[in-house]
Amino acid sequence: MRLKRKFLPHSLRDIVCCLLMFTFIPITFIFEMTVVLPDFHDTSSLIYIIYCILGLFVLFNLKANMLACMLVDTSVRSILLRPPTNELQRMYWRYCSACEMLAPPRSWHCIACDTCILKRDHHCGFTGSCIGHNNHRYFVFFLVYLAIGATAATIYNSLYFWWLHADVYVSWWTLIKIVFPMFMLCFDLSWQCFYLLIYMLNLIASIYSIVLIAFHTPYILRGAKECEKHEQRYDLGMRRNLEMVLGKRMKIAWLSPFVKSELPHDGIHWENIIDETEKQR
Repeated sequence: MRLKRKFLPHSLRDIVCCLLMFTFIPITFIFEMTVVLPDFHDTSSLIYIIYCILGLFVLFNLKANMLACMLVDTSVRSILLRPPTNELQRMYWRYCSACEMLAPPRSWHCIACDTCILKRDHHCGFTGSCIGHNNHRYFVFFLVYLAIGATAATIYNSLYFWWLHADVYVSWWTLIKIVFPMFMLCFDLSWQCFYLLIYMLNLIASIYSIVLIAFHTPYILRGAKECEKHEQRYDLGMRRNLEMVLGKRMKIAWLSPFVKSELPHDGIHWENIIDETEKQR
């Protein structure tokens, strides 16, 4: 596994998104553990301890997979590329004028990262990096744990605001604060407004992550990436397609980004996969 020398985001949008994720996630965890959950469960009870352990597990995987997306190098910068000598297979390679080199199939140049990315899927603003062959696994689990954590927090927060403390929060004034968040921040800097802000961010994160999972899953299951909407020549069957993203130990890879799960392909010579699938058809 190669790590980037320069992994910090470059564009203003990426910097803002990364800072939001780095600050929002731990603040939400502290809020849930110290404010919301104690209103439902006694802090000395077994269920509260279990929730704390599960919360730490989700928090660890969220942050660790996000960092892995940023740190793992999936570019062509430090790779010695050897295009195939076979002319038919060489046709799948293309010349990148920005990098001034022959680029492998499925790799594309990213303007933000200023390099060609192996099996480039897309540029992720929340991690400030491109998602490609070597870090796709971490992006998938980042989304999964974000969906789990944000959805669980949204459910508990909804009960906290609209049921346990309905006398405080159920009002037209609260609705105005939710619809006009800038108005809320400018004119009412109370703890109640801060709690509502966390609630809204969790709700947005829950919906957004679930939508992204629903969007990316069909592509992963058929061996494609985001720009290969109608491509079938990389489809090796559902199990092998999942291994191409999650690695050979995908059954336990979800436990931690530190679990080694070797990918069955180098991310370069896709012309061999094309030949294999075309022979099968």
